[in-house]
Amino acid sequence: MQTKTGQVSRAVAALAAILAGPPALAFAPAISLGAFWIGGEGALMLAALGLPALLIVVQAVGNAGNPDRAPVDAVTGLLRADGFRAAVSDVHANSPNGGLRSCIFLLELADLADLKHIHGQAAADRVAQTCGERLLSALRDDDCVARLDENLFGVCLAPVRLFDLESAIKLAGRMQSALEEPVAVDGMNLYVSCSVGFCLRNRAPGEAAEDWMQAAEDALGEARQNGPSAIRAHSTKLKRRARANGPLRNEVAAALERGEIRPWFQPQISTETGKVSGFEVLARWVHPERGVVAPDMFLPAMSEAGLMTRLSQTMIFGALTALRAWDNAGVQVPRIGVNFSTDELRDPDLVERVRWELDRFELMPDRLTIEILETVVADDPDDTVLHNLTKLSAMGCGIDLDDFGTGQASISAIRRFSVSRIKIDRSFVTRADSDPDQQKMVGAILGLAERLDLDTLAEGVETVGEHALLAQLGCGHVQGHGIGRPMPFEETLDWMARHDAKLGRLPSIGRETG
Repeated sequence: MQTKTGQVSRAVAALAAILAGPPALAFAPAISLGAFWIGGEGALMLAALGLPALLIVVQAVGNAGNPDRAPVDAVTGLLRADGFRAAVSDVHANSPNGGLRSCIFLLELADLADLKHIHGQAAADRVAQTCGERLLSALRDDDCVARLDENLFGVCLAPVRLFDLESAIKLAGRMQSALEEPVAVDGMNLYVSCSVGFCLRNRAPGEAAEDWMQAAEDALGEARQNGPSAIRAHSTKLKRRARANGPLRNEVAAALERGEIRPWFQPQISTETGKVSGFEVLARWVHPERGVVAPDMFLPAMSEAGLMTRLSQTMIFGALTALRAWDNAGVQVPRIGVNFSTDELRDPDLVERVRWELDRFELMPDRLTIEILETVVADDPDDTVLHNLTKLSAMGCGIDLDDFGTGQASISAIRRFSVSRIKIDRSFVTRADSDPDQQKMVGAILGLAERLDLDTLAEGVETVGEHALLAQLGCGHVQGHGIGRPMPFEETLDWMARHDAKLGRLPSIGRETG
């Protein structure tokens, strides 16, 4: 295995790669001719026999410093793909599940081909060499580092007893930061962006070393889909993306870039006071020819095209911009809810990005609510998702469990994912004021929430009767077309002014008291 302690071995191996390669062989006739001119036939015979032997010996010495006897990369002196896979197999065999821990990281430089095209091969080689050196400096002596392709590096950690998801995320970020530092070449600073995919040994989906390696490759593919400088961990639910219809995929990507896919806002009302208790941010495509396009017409294509993380970033920016604007206008909106896709929840950088956005807008974390689907909680827990939601909750953000009642979320899962409020699905709310069975279902959900000390919000409220019943049964908040339809930000201030004026003229709809 190639390590940081093998500096001499790498140098010799790199020399061997050069001497055994085409450049050295091309000079062999010239060397033989020179020997003849200097020493006659005896020297010619010696060169003819000795030069090939020398090349063989040097190559053997280079491989001797490498127990895997794998060829090395001439630019960086690092192992190449075959040697890395052999090292992975060794680590896999020596770190069985439940014992020692290890991790494979794959780091892809997105801009190296462009640098090569603009600045030449020598500059690209210098960047690759520097990146290899930085990786070696960031790791331990017995960790394996390899150059798997022109723009791809691999890292396999030597087994240790303590290494968890949080450790892997931190190390991935540290290596990424090291590679994205500028490289000085001929008086210029050259930059690359780095995508990282990784898989912990104990999270590999299969029993073979090849399964572990494939899992890391799948994670890198997921990171690549989510733009430059993304980091993704492998999860048991990671699947290869099905590709959407080509024209639609390209169209939604262009629409997102042009700002046509925008945040709209639907109000939420407190049943205690009747006042606005928040807004939910919903994506709408404002098409220049087709008008407002419903999300079910474009969200599947965005998901299949790997654009959900970028969409979530657009939505959270719009949400916090709106909160700051309402504050500046003197309008009280306690919090705003943003739907986070599973892709976004799997992003190891999510917590820090949310923290940075809140700091940028000078907003407290309790003003932001993270909305997640019940299926996220009901399915087998994903380590990265659980890690992110736990951190966001600890930071002060609310966690809303959306569409509650349509999945199979267990009570323990609700606790584990730090849920603070459940949103009762509209299928239970519809006709609840006139259907006894619907009333029983809503009452049961509200009773469960009360025992778990969870806040509640009913979705899809269409009528005054439904609103009144939900308030009387003890539901904390309501949302739906009967309260207010989703609207662009420009309409929210007028809507709240009209709502407040109407609120002053109406009798209060409150919950029953004993």
